[in-house]
Amino acid sequence: MSSIDSEIHTLHDLPLGKITVSGSSGEFIVIGKRKYYRDELVSAFGGSLVPGLSPPPAYDFANPVPLGLCAFSFTTFVLSMYNAGANGVHVSNAVVGASCFYGGAIQLLAGVWDLILGNTFGGTALCSYGGFWLSFSAINLESFGIIAAYGDDTVQLENALGFYFIGWTLFTFMLVMCTVKSTLAFFSLFFSLFVTFLLLSIGKLTGSAGCITGAGVVGVICSFIGWYNAFLGVANPQNSYVRPRVVPLPWRLK
Repeated sequence: MSSIDSEIHTLHDLPLGKITVSGSSGEFIVIGKRKYYRDELVSAFGGSLVPGLSPPPAYDFANPVPLGLCAFSFTTFVLSMYNAGANGVHVSNAVVGASCFYGGAIQLLAGVWDLILGNTFGGTALCSYGGFWLSFSAINLESFGIIAAYGDDTVQLENALGFYFIGWTLFTFMLVMCTVKSTLAFFSLFFSLFVTFLLLSIGKLTGSAGCITGAGVVGVICSFIGWYNAFLGVANPQNSYVRPRVVPLPWRLK
């Protein structure tokens, strides 16, 4: 079976209507009464957080995913630089403002917006990680008294934070499993985030400074991948001379 036939076979499993291929080299895919460039279908993965082979959603409003990805990436970058021990910074409070308002509130709003537009995966991911940043802010704000509740028992505090990060590791692993038929950038975003949470969990539970540093390094990489996926959602021939390249995963059509 050729790659074109494989794509059509996959698309026919979706409730999209009649699907045909046109063009001298099969560069167009006609779904119902709409025609798409093959590249457009692949581009939907990163900039729209749409897993699986599907056309870009027909938005009545602007696509909120790039905003959510930028909020996530910026806050992840700042926290990860702290975790990596960059420039000797050992107090993470500088990230609280970003985690509360940008990574938290803005990303949560972008996720709700995406759910309204019908993107279940994107809305679930953005709302959940918006909630993560809001909860992270609550842990680090004295007014919530979360850290103070443990008093001088730092071991119990670190174990509790380890459980906290394990929960996010498991959730992120679930999302990773939903990106294995997408693109390299889309899959790499969630896989690197999974590794980041995993290293944070191990670091907190074992007291390993090396794992925390490793989580910071992987987190910085994750943030840049997030910005790249956001760029996929905002760059077009009308506003940019630079178009990001979309690389499908080798097993995407199998």
